[in-house]
Amino acid sequence: MQVAVLGGGSFGTAIASIAADNGATVRQWLRDEALVDQINREHRNGRYLPDYPINESVVASTDLAATIDGAAVVFIAIPSKAFRDVLRQARGHLRPEQILVSTTKGIQAEGFKLMSQLIEEETGSSHIGVLSGPNLAAEIAQKQLTATVIASDDAVTRAYVQAALGCRYFRVYAGNDRYGAELGGSLKNIYAIASGMAAALGMGENTRAMLMTRALAEMGRFAEALGANPMTFLGLSGVGDLIVTCSSELSRNYRIGYALGEGRDLDQAIDALGQVAEGVNTVKLVCEKAREEGIYMPLAQGLNQVMFENVPVRDMAKALMESEQSSDVEFMLSREAVSEAHRLGPEA
Repeated sequence: MQVAVLGGGSFGTAIASIAADNGATVRQWLRDEALVDQINREHRNGRYLPDYPINESVVASTDLAATIDGAAVVFIAIPSKAFRDVLRQARGHLRPEQILVSTTKGIQAEGFKLMSQLIEEETGSSHIGVLSGPNLAAEIAQKQLTATVIASDDAVTRAYVQAALGCRYFRVYAGNDRYGAELGGSLKNIYAIASGMAAALGMGENTRAMLMTRALAEMGRFAEALGANPMTFLGLSGVGDLIVTCSSELSRNYRIGYALGEGRDLDQAIDALGQVAEGVNTVKLVCEKAREEGIYMPLAQGLNQVMFENVPVRDMAKALMESEQSSDVEFMLSREAVSEAHRLGPEA
């Protein structure tokens, strides 16, 4: 199989190396000529994965048309801000039968569009998928056992991606809720920031467990309101991705949160990271959408206040602990039922 990877970041590089390990002919497109030369000469991405070798058969290029030509599967690993621009550059070189897979966990502000929706708008392809799951690039580069989801309503897309990437250390599971899987990958970045903040404040494991569980409730509530299947969040692209990004110092969003918890402002935290953390933009967009749709998301709204409204971290944490005690699993006992019981009072 011939595979193209658009993007030279850590995850795009890891995906290129996995496909090559699995026997595919792999071309990787980057804008940076110096980084292209380094990958081809040293088989190493010194900017994003400096300590890990890349499969020697990966060929990097600045020629977008040549990279795409002949590929059965095109993985698009471009930060959300540049995603549509790259699609517009690429679409003249794409063929209808090619499979297009987004690996980007972000949201476009205009119209609240996910990346696979941009692919659909710009290309009209019927073979679109989303790759999402607990996939820290550094661990993948170490060939540690990892699993992911290819979510698509197109069976051909699912089968091709499983064939392209499924190997002894990278397991690829199939799902058909593309929108839900993609939402999970974007939403969990919010709570990874919150988890990093909690860790910096010295909060314990009970707090972390509570935070992740209530985060999952918010994610499911938001996704259902926007038409996704909340059951998707029980899988790798939901709870699996949430656990790893809320627990690991390898997570860029976790590190942003940790820096905020240490007392740095947002600009300082971003500068210290030196990479794109999609969760920073996602917090604001999701909170705006939640307000528009009337979706209850206290964790996300509290984080938004810290990041963009200068509310002190400890004040936000205190406010969240004093918020209403509602239902645990809302698909079994609704928030409305609990609120009604409180209104009537214990004697009722």
